[in-house]
Amino acid sequence: MTDEVASVPTLSLIPVLGIPLVQPGDDLAALIAARLEAQSGPACPPLTDDDILVVTHKIVSKAENRFVDLTTVQPSVEAQLLAERTGKDARLVEVILWDTRKVVRAVPGVLIVQHRLGFISANAGVDRSNVAEPEREVVLRLPEDPDRSASQLRARLRALTGAAPAVIISDSHGRPWREGTVGVAIGVAGLAPVQDLRGQPDLFGYSLQVTTVGFADQIAAAASLVTGQAAEGAPVVWVRGLPYQRDETASARHILRPAESDLFR
Repeated sequence: MTDEVASVPTLSLIPVLGIPLVQPGDDLAALIAARLEAQSGPACPPLTDDDILVVTHKIVSKAENRFVDLTTVQPSVEAQLLAERTGKDARLVEVILWDTRKVVRAVPGVLIVQHRLGFISANAGVDRSNVAEPEREVVLRLPEDPDRSASQLRARLRALTGAAPAVIISDSHGRPWREGTVGVAIGVAGLAPVQDLRGQPDLFGYSLQVTTVGFADQIAAAASLVTGQAAEGAPVVWVRGLPYQRDETASARHILRPAESDLFR
């Protein structure tokens, strides 16, 4: 093995296992820190500032008590009309509207909206999967402010462990013109979510003109290979060996393309 090959950095995506079912009011950072400590050892050194933690939004929403019991929801006239167009439960549509800035598409079986946080998604991220027993009419909203949630997690982890890794709150979104969902970042702390490579040379010395990289989304998508979408039970992924640009003012809002430069609106 040559020295060049031996020095190639290794990227690790480590599922943080054993996190219990999260309940409203739980100290999520403490639950994560306990499992990180349990998994640390000679082959896996303790958490450092150079690490990244990807945390699925559902455990954040659960800790922040973003549950909604549909039996308590009274649908508005707008919700009832949209329910007729989509075939969805009018109570569910009402909850979706709570977090909706604009309805983008409403057809049978589909309700696409612009979330009040700015991104476009199905059902404003309101979800039933991995939320409660099927017989309960309970849904879960996204965290009220995912950037704040990421920042608070990071600060609490620093207090508990002495390390301040970057934190990404992730969700699964569909994409126009492509099948399947992928992980995306809806909240970030400590990490520049978009990397601007304009002006950097390529292999042949050509200066890149338009290249920006959705770095936080790339990490969230990679982590989703580990967290899965069903009963995998791995809501936190420990990312090691990936250099990143630190940013103490980071926000997932920086990922959103301004309307004036969006060619598809």
